[in-house]
Amino acid sequence: MRGNEFADLKAFATIARHGHFARAAAELGVTPSALSQTLRHLEARLGVRLLHRTTRSVAPTEAGARLLARLGRVFSELDAALEEVNDFRERPTGVLRLIAPRSATEHFLQPVLARYHAACPDVVLDLTVNDAVVDIVAAGYDAGIRLGERLEQDMVAVRLGGPLRQLAVASPAYLARHGTPRTPQELLQHACINWRQSGTPALYAWEFAHEGRWFEVAVKGPLILNDRRLAVDAAIAGLGITFWSDRFLQPFLDAGVLVPLLEDYSPPFPGFHLHYPAGRHPPAALRALIDVLREAFPA
Repeated sequence: MRGNEFADLKAFATIARHGHFARAAAELGVTPSALSQTLRHLEARLGVRLLHRTTRSVAPTEAGARLLARLGRVFSELDAALEEVNDFRERPTGVLRLIAPRSATEHFLQPVLARYHAACPDVVLDLTVNDAVVDIVAAGYDAGIRLGERLEQDMVAVRLGGPLRQLAVASPAYLARHGTPRTPQELLQHACINWRQSGTPALYAWEFAHEGRWFEVAVKGPLILNDRRLAVDAAIAGLGITFWSDRFLQPFLDAGVLVPLLEDYSPPFPGFHLHYPAGRHPPAALRALIDVLREAFPA
């Protein structure tokens, strides 16, 4: 492969990852018009359209998506090879690309950002906050944070904190007006605040367990949100019952503005894990982040 072909493919992958020419151009240090011209030349050379472009968005075509899936792994292997050389430096450098859901970002990453920067001042942490389940290899990330039950088999997983419990909660005022559900099935007679995960059309079905058997309840209510914190705020305001992890609800439970419900139906499950591909040499910057997280949140 000639050098300019590698650069053109890297440009295509960067545009696809950002879904935006201007942001991709800023990362690559070129102008959006120059980047657009690079992509046109690449498509002309390959004889196929790689990206759908509109005035508002950029998305891969079917051919572009297939190429992107292969390139993600190729670039990851190249980055890993270069990272092995980076181990000989006195301290980590470069860019560490990480993706995590909002709740994990707020609980695990936000509190340690200053500490991590002090330990790795030459590292740029490129953090994407996204609740969708993303293939970190194909998308070009070094690592991600995800619930343990959603981890692929070919990932190295580093547990962050302990297990979690999903709890249904409501405000004292709501319960005074509408009563307290005693079983998950009784939620069907209550106003519930629904949540839709980013990137999925279906509503999240609330999960409970009884005598070792897990089951789901498809609740209904006045609100459908894609932000858990907004759902909690709505529950505090008395709009209905919502459902979230005990770790993130605890401050509101301690303050008495929310009341836990159906605790006998809410056993623990594996919590959040930082994960990265097995068989790959983890970057020094990632190993340093893992050390910081383990110190701050012992399993």
